[in-house]
Amino acid sequence: MQTCRWHEFDSLTRFERAAERFILERAERAIAARGMFRIVLAGGNTPRRVYRLLRSADADWRAWHIYFGDERCLPAEDPGRNSRMAGAEWLDHVPVPSRQIHPIPAEHGPESAAADYAKVISGIDEFDLVLLGLGEDGHTASLFPGGAWDQSSALPAAIPVQDSPKPPRLRVSLSPERLSRARFAMFMVTGKSKQAAVEKWRKGVAIPAARVCPPSGADIFICLE
Repeated sequence: MQTCRWHEFDSLTRFERAAERFILERAERAIAARGMFRIVLAGGNTPRRVYRLLRSADADWRAWHIYFGDERCLPAEDPGRNSRMAGAEWLDHVPVPSRQIHPIPAEHGPESAAADYAKVISGIDEFDLVLLGLGEDGHTASLFPGGAWDQSSALPAAIPVQDSPKPPRLRVSLSPERLSRARFAMFMVTGKSKQAAVEKWRKGVAIPAARVCPPSGADIFICLE
């Protein structure tokens, strides 16, 4: 059962600043406690401006370890990749060691990339923070309603997605169970088009986003203006 903490904002500026602060505070706590910060990044348009803010932050970047919640099966340098968006907006501008940035090798195809990425994250018990978005249909990462993943009771840590209803059709996503193995999870949700999905979520409808259930609960940052 997912426990939710809802944080609502009346402007995108307040939303973005609060999201940036939440990320940086979790980083500081993790580094103080364990000497590193392991974060899983979301793709899509919603986090783009938050990533842009982070490039100017005063952070201990050399202690950050970057992972991704999902990826599109496109060439490695394609601007449609989540890893390239995060790079262009943020990671290319801060001194996170390149060996600590772990993109999903989705250019190799969903099955191969999922198997390889499962190995990359196999030694991590819990991520410190998982960032996620929300689609108009209730999807998060590349976990779409009615997908093949939703019919399985036992999923690997990283799963191939062959049937995305949004292009590109081929993707890789971390499973809900692996995304749930986190000390904190933050969903970033913006735009009036997400209103229906948010209402379903609040009512307890089993949308994909509700499948991510970290023990500490999920923090959901919303600006629907």
